[in-house]
Amino acid sequence: MDIEQAKEILGDKFSFSAVDTHKVVQELNIPKDATILDVGTGLGSMAIVLALSGYRLKTGEPGDDESIYARQNWHENAQKVGVEGQITFEAFNANSLPYKDGYFDAIFSLGSFHHIEESDRVMVLREFMRVTTPKGLICFFEPSPGTVALIRESDEDHPEPADPTAYISGLNLAARKIDGSNFDAFVFQKA
Repeated sequence: MDIEQAKEILGDKFSFSAVDTHKVVQELNIPKDATILDVGTGLGSMAIVLALSGYRLKTGEPGDDESIYARQNWHENAQKVGVEGQITFEAFNANSLPYKDGYFDAIFSLGSFHHIEESDRVMVLREFMRVTTPKGLICFFEPSPGTVALIRESDEDHPEPADPTAYISGLNLAARKIDGSNFDAFVFQKA
């Protein structure tokens, strides 16, 4: 199944982020045998885009997260587009990942960084660095201001988007930003 068919099946919520995430995943051109982690599962949108792009991956979020963004039925969405077998879910916290050093070739996080307490953001970046390979990628998708305004129509307390580059001082990470229509991508690689 291609991304356009998945958009038709999964509807507007998926399509809204897929327009940017799919473009960036294609641009990054990560090898198909890469070990990938998706942090902050939610609806499963990021995991599904990755699976539709031919990747097998792990996804997860905190088991105790009671927010409206967590514990959504990502598995049902993955089943609808036939990729549930490529995605493994595991509950974990972003600041203490249950994986060995250098395990992942790439880590993705869609719309989650701004939900992390500001005091924990550097710790999360360090943890992501710990579990990525020396040439591994870390990619955060953060909502544009217009996207936050739309989200606030149903969640008036939604936080402002975060700029992950503001937290990399001293972390020896090379950074680049890829502007999107709804979500901007912040791509990091160990320098």
